[in-house]
Amino acid sequence: MRCKRPEDPQRRQNFTDIHSALNPHLTCHFRPFLPYSSDPMRLHRSMFSDTLSRQSTKEQRDKWLPLAQNYAVVGTYAQTELGHGYCLINSFFVNFLFFEIRCQFGGSIMRPFLGHSPDPFALHTSMFAYTLMRQADQEQMAKWIPLAFSFTAVGTYAQTELGHGSFLRGLETTAEYDVRSREFVLNSPSITASKFWPGGLGKTANHCVVMARLKMSGKDCGMQSFIVPIRDLETHQPLPGVTVGDIGPKFGYSAMDNGFLRLDKVRVPRENMLMRYSQVLEDGTFKHPKNDRLVYGSMTLIRTSIVGGCGRALAKAATIATRYSTVRRQSEIAPKSGEVQVIDFQTQQHKLFTQIASAYALINAGKFAADLYNNVAAKIEGGQLEDLPVLHALTATLKAFSSWEMASGIEQCRMSCGGHGYLLASGIPQIYQDMVPACTYEGENTVMCLQTARFLNKCQEAANRGEKLPPMAHFLQARSGNRKSGLTERMELDELVAAFEFRAATASAEANARLKAQRAQGRSEADAWNASSQLLVQAALAFSHAFTVRAFIESVRNAKFHKSLESVMTQVATLYALDGILRFSGDFRKGNYMSDRQLELVQDKLLDLLAALKPNCVALVDAFDFPDQVLGSALGRWDGNVYEAIMEAAKKSPLNKTQVHPAFFKYQKPFMDWMKTQSKL
Repeated sequence: MRCKRPEDPQRRQNFTDIHSALNPHLTCHFRPFLPYSSDPMRLHRSMFSDTLSRQSTKEQRDKWLPLAQNYAVVGTYAQTELGHGYCLINSFFVNFLFFEIRCQFGGSIMRPFLGHSPDPFALHTSMFAYTLMRQADQEQMAKWIPLAFSFTAVGTYAQTELGHGSFLRGLETTAEYDVRSREFVLNSPSITASKFWPGGLGKTANHCVVMARLKMSGKDCGMQSFIVPIRDLETHQPLPGVTVGDIGPKFGYSAMDNGFLRLDKVRVPRENMLMRYSQVLEDGTFKHPKNDRLVYGSMTLIRTSIVGGCGRALAKAATIATRYSTVRRQSEIAPKSGEVQVIDFQTQQHKLFTQIASAYALINAGKFAADLYNNVAAKIEGGQLEDLPVLHALTATLKAFSSWEMASGIEQCRMSCGGHGYLLASGIPQIYQDMVPACTYEGENTVMCLQTARFLNKCQEAANRGEKLPPMAHFLQARSGNRKSGLTERMELDELVAAFEFRAATASAEANARLKAQRAQGRSEADAWNASSQLLVQAALAFSHAFTVRAFIESVRNAKFHKSLESVMTQVATLYALDGILRFSGDFRKGNYMSDRQLELVQDKLLDLLAALKPNCVALVDAFDFPDQVLGSALGRWDGNVYEAIMEAAKKSPLNKTQVHPAFFKYQKPFMDWMKTQSKL
């Protein structure tokens, strides 16, 4: 018997309350629930308006959000799902429609978020345009921003090379200044120096921000950003000295034309080096930036967006798996009681409810990281750079933590759907394919953790000396005084936060102690670092986990909930923290910070929370507000018509275009006939 979604007035009211009460740190724009067939404005509210609020500047929000809220501008959402070439064409069409509307109303370069499947303009509207806004001086912005805004100059951002990824000092592409012609000569000296992977580079972009090693009279002046035209504006043919193309099929990301680029002594004017922070004067004088990290500001921004994006991807998978688990009936709990909904099994609840909680936590962490980025960016504009290392450290490790959590969480959701989860029609494989690259793009995760570890180690050294620490590193003093956890059966939220900060402080102290021990054995600094790197990575991940727990709990506390919802969201935040404690229980036992009895209480409370959250699990995933069109899933349909959708998808298989496949007569029947002759021998 199939379990379709009931029309429960009380449940609808609960859902309405969630939409109206939840803090925007936790979710997108919430609103009363309406079935998809009766709500043509659903995507306008959930995706179009949400994208404006999350991805635009304050000036853009001030202009566009009132128009969207008053329905003066009605937006939508588009997602592509077909093969590499067709997806590229379809993505162009979707973007063309939006930009045609934008041109009629005026406005910014921002466009609707195109889901977990990317589009070839994504790097233009994010990395290319943002790099211009943050790295160009006033004269350069006056020239290039209108060109980018009008899509005359369609750009991308090229940093990664074929032979070099996150190790920026290893990049080979050079830019040598010619004083006589006042030009930079950009060159790819070897095949490994080829730029590789930039989105939109393969077939879309006609310009590129190229990260290259600046050479001044043979002196290495570090990595700098250069605007390099790569294709003719009219014919779109590669310019002289430019070899460019698509890198070919990938594990996912079919709609993105990731490309390669080789430069053979390509000349660009001196003014094409982005000079807000670094300058090369006409006479060849080089002016260093106040902080080298200013040159990589675009990477920091994109990492903040990855965190929230990972949370939303996990939310999609959790939505699909949870809805399917309320429809699917499998086995009995009590003998002869009949098959029950899969969601009735505690093991299934544990698989899914922990992922729902993780999705909420990661979305919230992304919002906190974005707010921090905006605050630090405003200070940088005023010449205050002291918070830049903190921002870099946090965004680097959060990017790694969130993408690893997302990847494992999506796979957990897929397996919780049984065999049907392996169908492409389930929608989960597509989410995984398109989002798992987040573990390696914009900085390979282990490298990101080690960058954060350098910041933590410096703070740990300062803490050891009794010096003042940045506010975000105050947790490093949590181990002082042989502290013990005060957690009781009430699962106090403050004690949960303190526990994760204790774990992070312990991991940092252990990594620092290992470094000191390696140095004491006579190892060089580099060798000591390498010999301690696993502990350093663990310290960085513990830091990001503690940040995520604190941010989630603070958001729930500060939200103005209806009383009926306050306990539910507190349960979700508590579940997230308790699951983390049990996953890393050994860390919390160190120094006897937590006792065996406390861990038993944590385990009992987690299991109790699973039962408590079961009546609200569907409302919690519905609150993510993903329309069926966005999920693209036969299993995660809102109306519960799962089996009809699976069969319909099966009938659309290319193999079903003919009842008898040509291979039957060409291969199968001759083989069968031959086998008959052999059996008679």
